[in-house]
Amino acid sequence: MDWKRFGFIALIIAVLFTIVVLIGGKSQPAILIISSMLGTTIAVATPLTLGALSGIYCERSGVVNIGIEGMMLAAAFFGWLGAIYMSSIFGFQALPSLLVGLLIAMLTGGLFAALHALLSVTFKVDQIIGGTVINILAVGVTGFLNRQLFFEKGSIFGGQVPHGPGTFTTIYIPIDKAVNGLCGLLGSDCSVAAKAASDVLSQKPIAMAAVLLVVVSHYILFNTRWGLRTRAVGEHPKAADTVGINVTFMRYANVIIGGALAGLGGAYMTLESIASFEPLMTNGRGFIALAAMIFGNWTPFGAWSAALVFGASQAFQIKLQLFRELIPAQWSFLQNAYVVGMVPYLLTMLILTGIIGKNIPPAADGVAYEK
Repeated sequence: MDWKRFGFIALIIAVLFTIVVLIGGKSQPAILIISSMLGTTIAVATPLTLGALSGIYCERSGVVNIGIEGMMLAAAFFGWLGAIYMSSIFGFQALPSLLVGLLIAMLTGGLFAALHALLSVTFKVDQIIGGTVINILAVGVTGFLNRQLFFEKGSIFGGQVPHGPGTFTTIYIPIDKAVNGLCGLLGSDCSVAAKAASDVLSQKPIAMAAVLLVVVSHYILFNTRWGLRTRAVGEHPKAADTVGINVTFMRYANVIIGGALAGLGGAYMTLESIASFEPLMTNGRGFIALAAMIFGNWTPFGAWSAALVFGASQAFQIKLQLFRELIPAQWSFLQNAYVVGMVPYLLTMLILTGIIGKNIPPAADGVAYEK
């Protein structure tokens, strides 16, 4: 990814942060607003980051996957449902129930991805249609089961949603103690800066895992034999086949890996963000993740930086709600939740216009391979 794109991303994030600081700066120090915004940005960008990584694994191996939305939705539901059942088995102990739910969510994403691979690689169905099938199937299955299990008359839960194990808790990193200790040695007060650092670094486990997976995925794709073979079957499958690389296996494996990552993104929504499921709760995040992947030129760091733009726009929306009463009269349009809520989608359209440069997908992306 070139510096021009990083500069564009940095500019958008800086503008969003600046607006919030100008509005809320009278109520608290700017550094706390910025750190809180940054922490929220990283957290809410998590499903987008994982969805974008899912798309990268799929498309780097030559399989277009627009079914990420459906994989995330199905994983969110089944992971949450699994955690609810496990909470009764484990006596309402949160952590083991949540971990089982997390595994179920990733397995669900992998199974839906395996179906997509079967359609796209084995039966050579048009990959866009195959992804659409996944999305429709996920909406239908989750909506039907949610209604039948919890809300229909005579359902097994008597029309009530049972209590689940809650959500993963924040992993506290004691960076504030370290900063305060260092400043104490220097004879100065750094309590505000210490709290700011803690706001950014203390995240929940899936959010932390998403950042780590960006680094790991970059290393795998560009520094390992597996990554070389993945990129080979996505660029020139015939040449890869000629030197003994199993194109079918590599495509299946990478699509399923991508599905597991999308499942992890779905788990974030019901096991880390909120402890409940709502039909269609993914709300287009799978498609926004694809936009982040494209803007990032099919690279993990590029896709993550683009995901942070959308995360920043959602953090922008959240913070403006908190500072609603402080918005000046000349900016009264920012008090309208619908106007502010459009920001992530407007940015998606802006990014997809190619305003920063041409995006070049893998040469064999979306092309079925005939041996």
